[in-house]
Amino acid sequence: FIIGVFAGALAAAVIGCLVGLPTLRLKGDYLAIATLGMSEIIRVIFLNLDITNGAAGLNGIPRFVNWFWLFIFTAGTILIISNFIRSSHGRACISIREDEIAGEAMGINTTKYKVIAFTIGAFFAGIAGALYASFFYFLKPDTFGFLKSIDVLVIVVLGGLGSISGSVISAILLALVSTILQSFSEIRMVLYALILVVIMIFRPQGLMGSKELSMAMFSKLGDKLKSRKGRV
Repeated sequence: FIIGVFAGALAAAVIGCLVGLPTLRLKGDYLAIATLGMSEIIRVIFLNLDITNGAAGLNGIPRFVNWFWLFIFTAGTILIISNFIRSSHGRACISIREDEIAGEAMGINTTKYKVIAFTIGAFFAGIAGALYASFFYFLKPDTFGFLKSIDVLVIVVLGGLGSISGSVISAILLALVSTILQSFSEIRMVLYALILVVIMIFRPQGLMGSKELSMAMFSKLGDKLKSRKGRV
């Protein structure tokens, strides 16, 4: 099971690197169009392969994944990404996110670091896909279509583009909303669009912005609550 998960992750990383090398040289709208186009091309290719059983998908996948394994992989992912962000490579990626032109002026190879970030993201997406397949017994190409990309985009924007804990919080919140609206799936994307619009208007930096949850943050929150009670 573990070997299969990491084999899928490595395959996703290789594909991500191959896709990223030509597309990440583009910028702005052209980059968005190119990456979305490549994702649709890959989906259509897998939709027509015999090994994936076409549109019917793969059935009867053995279930090795439970909530314990999901927690272990999630915690491991957060730990690895947190350490990467604190490394010199992570700081280079952050500088590119903040101001790509300034990063280039400082001598940072922006294309190289964007490909690295893209490949790492593809690696962990591969892990998530393997866990998904094992957890639900079933997998088909349509499962990871354009709407799934929108789900991930909403999670990141809602949580904050510079915050790991913000993405975790927003993923939990949106999962709860999706569960509550399970009987009204046709309005789910409308609700997601409204959430994005409201966030962009009133809090463009997302729920957490670039901040991370920490004991110091909880301590400050506790002090504020105590001071308010004292005033009352």
